[in-house]
Amino acid sequence: QVQLVETGGGLVQTGASLRLSCSASEHTFSTYAVAWFRQTPGKDREFVAAIQWNGGKTIYGDFLEGRFTISRDIPKKTVYLQMNTLTPEDTAVYYCAADGISQSIVVSRYSMGYTYWGQGTQVTVSS
Repeated sequence: QVQLVETGGGLVQTGASLRLSCSASEHTFSTYAVAWFRQTPGKDREFVAAIQWNGGKTIYGDFLEGRFTISRDIPKKTVYLQMNTLTPEDTAVYYCAADGISQSIVVSRYSMGYTYWGQGTQVTVSS
């Protein structure tokens, strides 16, 4: 089991920025694709962004590219989600997940493609 820890959430106002971090202690984390999802009670889980194991490919959920940016620091075993120009619609618990497949060429946008999940970090955007 790979343990992932998300940090960086908080309460901000519309238009603010946040950077979320997803860190793991296991070295294998750096060989996995990593994704961010978000969940609001009463709504379906939504794909936010994902990054290939080597950072070579990134994909984004609809209408999020350009405002959100996913990146990773391989030596630090950390994946980031930079969120800019936040709105109340971005309010959710944000989860990071690793696919658990070493050096995969596939970067999935579906939660079923990911094996290891963090506990989530709350992001609340007020108007």
